[in-house]
Amino acid sequence: KDDFLEKIYPHFVELKAQGRELIICGDWNMCHREIDLKNWRANRKNSGFLPHERAWLDKLYDEAGFVDAFRQINTEAVYTWWSNRGQAYANNVGWRLDYHVVTPGLINSIRDGWVYREERFSDHAPFIMDYDISL
Repeated sequence: KDDFLEKIYPHFVELKAQGRELIICGDWNMCHREIDLKNWRANRKNSGFLPHERAWLDKLYDEAGFVDAFRQINTEAVYTWWSNRGQAYANNVGWRLDYHVVTPGLINSIRDGWVYREERFSDHAPFIMDYDISL
């Protein structure tokens, strides 16, 4: 994962430098802030919440200028992944591993975001963002 992050960062920066508006979404397999996982203290030394992973996200947001779309509209603890061990899903002891990262020009297009939990398909739940983008 670390090799991939090192290689993809300049690509993201280049795409943004071309003046394109971007929505980059998927399972990033890491959390950015303490609010993004239920048991952050116990997971500080675990993959997905390591200091260098969080620093990479800081760099993406603070230096490259990308934006966590969901955090633009929601400051609540919301999770998209739960371990299959124990009762993690039932007790909502999860991690927010799935992101929509956008260029700043799309901030005003963000309308809503939520995690679909009506049905369970896997250890991840569908993470849905609603944008109002005129073509």
